[in-house]
Amino acid sequence: MSLTRILIIAYTLSTLITLNAHADDHQLSAAVNDPSRSVKNKARDIYRHPKETLEFFQIKSSMKVLEILPGRGWYTEILAPYLADKGHLTVASFGANHPSKYLANLHNDFVKMMKANSKTYGKVEIVSIKEDSFLQSIPDTSLDMILTFRNSHNWIRYGGITERYTAFNRVLKSGGVLGVVQHRAADGGDHKVTAEKGYVPESYLIRLIEDQGFELMGTSEINSNSKDTKDHPEGVWTLPPSYRLKNIDKEKYTAIGESDRMTLRFVKK
Repeated sequence: MSLTRILIIAYTLSTLITLNAHADDHQLSAAVNDPSRSVKNKARDIYRHPKETLEFFQIKSSMKVLEILPGRGWYTEILAPYLADKGHLTVASFGANHPSKYLANLHNDFVKMMKANSKTYGKVEIVSIKEDSFLQSIPDTSLDMILTFRNSHNWIRYGGITERYTAFNRVLKSGGVLGVVQHRAADGGDHKVTAEKGYVPESYLIRLIEDQGFELMGTSEINSNSKDTKDHPEGVWTLPPSYRLKNIDKEKYTAIGESDRMTLRFVKK
């Protein structure tokens, strides 16, 4: 093969990669800015930076992605349309039979939201993280990416954090990405104590995840908040959107905004 032909092929491949990257960026922007997203959810973009966060995790529209405990579907609202054409989204929710009535109702509300908009959510697969605690229904090495947003403190509080991240490693492909966002405690604190307030020391969580077969590839401050003093009466739930103290000092906590958060990108070794 001539040098000229090799250069033409290399240029063509480079162009295709660039075009695909631009197309992915456009699709992600379109999903974040989709007018069908709820006004209430969009109002929290200033704290959660969804486009920048997902770009940091290096998500691609062709990926098979698992979202862990979507709550009422804040991120699902973005991920579902973004992955609908070329990728696949699975969500691990609480399940209708969860022993906690609150969490069962949260799951049921999430399912109702999805059924009400089958055009957006019709291809999304749901598994129950309670009935399928360690993702047994998901085949080994079958996923490109797992995303978990603000869940690790509860796995410390109620047990199972090591088993969760071990399961994540099992179902990810080699080189697959684990994206983690978590309320961040000051380093040096006892993780069992800080988790009761919703916060987790970053160094502790990195070490635990790496011990389960992951390698930290990068950290981002996109979701940091220097105004968060992390000493609130009801922990992270004092701040928006929970406002657990209701109207007590509400203006003060509104000015702080949502919690200080670590944003971590790992790959499976």
